[in-house]
Amino acid sequence: MAADHTHVRPWRMIERRKSRKIRVGNVEVGGDAPITVQSMTNTLTSDAAATLEQIRQLEEAGADIVRVSCPDVESTAAFKTIAREARVPLVADIHFHYKRGIEAAQAGAACLRINPGNIGSPDRVRDVINAAKDHGCSIRIGVNAGSLERELLERYGEPCPEAMVESALNHAKILQDHDFHEFKISVKASDPFLTVAAYQQLAEAIDCPLHLGVTEAGATRTGTVKSSIGIGSMLWAGIGDTIRVSLAADPVEEVKVGFDILKSLGLRHRGVNIIACPSCARQGFNVIKTVEELEQRLAHISQPMSLSIIGCVVNGPGEALMTDLGFTGGGAGSGMIYMAGKPDHKQSNDGMIDHIVELVEQRAAQLKAEADAKAIAAE
Repeated sequence: MAADHTHVRPWRMIERRKSRKIRVGNVEVGGDAPITVQSMTNTLTSDAAATLEQIRQLEEAGADIVRVSCPDVESTAAFKTIAREARVPLVADIHFHYKRGIEAAQAGAACLRINPGNIGSPDRVRDVINAAKDHGCSIRIGVNAGSLERELLERYGEPCPEAMVESALNHAKILQDHDFHEFKISVKASDPFLTVAAYQQLAEAIDCPLHLGVTEAGATRTGTVKSSIGIGSMLWAGIGDTIRVSLAADPVEEVKVGFDILKSLGLRHRGVNIIACPSCARQGFNVIKTVEELEQRLAHISQPMSLSIIGCVVNGPGEALMTDLGFTGGGAGSGMIYMAGKPDHKQSNDGMIDHIVELVEQRAAQLKAEADAKAIAAE
């Protein structure tokens, strides 16, 4: 029997903003649907094989939705093959050329991402809306502080929350006036303060799902910190239905960070959550090296699990009480393995990593079998 990690303490409860639900292909976004994690390919879309390979990597990392840029005719031509082969719904990213949006809808896009500041006149937006209707696409209105309409910039003097929200609502009205309601909105900036303020205002002004992100956040470390502050604070306040962490890094890292943010807030769990001490002179084994290797070797596990790796007995037994599996260093070249919060058996430091990987894989298989049986019984 595993330790009970499902009970939500009052001080950990997050009350999500009530939004209406839309669909991106076969994935629900908004309402009571799980908060989805997205990323975006950075290959040339015209190279269908390379783009599909990157999508496969994102699928393996757990991405629910993948965005693909469609800047030219060659890209939308390849998009048809890509959409047919992908296992997750694809969002076609459209800038400047509204015809690319129409072509992407025809090619199998599950959603069209359009930037109101650069796609063109209301007539062109209308044509994209009609294509989305005809082909069952949803739409994301993507407002960026760096590409606001000139009229708004002249009136407000600079990108600000009010200008971003006004832009979003103006374009939402165009969709609504055409009786199109399958849309979500993002209002992103590279400044987390500006981003959060814009989303707070938008969340009060409209009930559609919100796509969260701090755009152009930076390289892996700085971008992760900036995104965690911005996206994390909004999710903590109950705002947000789908997220994308924008990193100048391998897109797979975006998915990993996205799930780590959700796991940290208790909003969604995927894979092994490793709780580890920073290590000190009391450690009975090399904690840092052990955790690094375990993260790599357990990356294939998708079943939600918790694992504590603690260097000594100061905090080790207490942390193990709250995890599915745990290892606490005890000195003399060995430590204690904990199962479901209770000490189970001693394990030497030699071979410790192999043993922990084996236990995690066994426990993951057991949890999956239990979940599958429960799902069958519910049918």
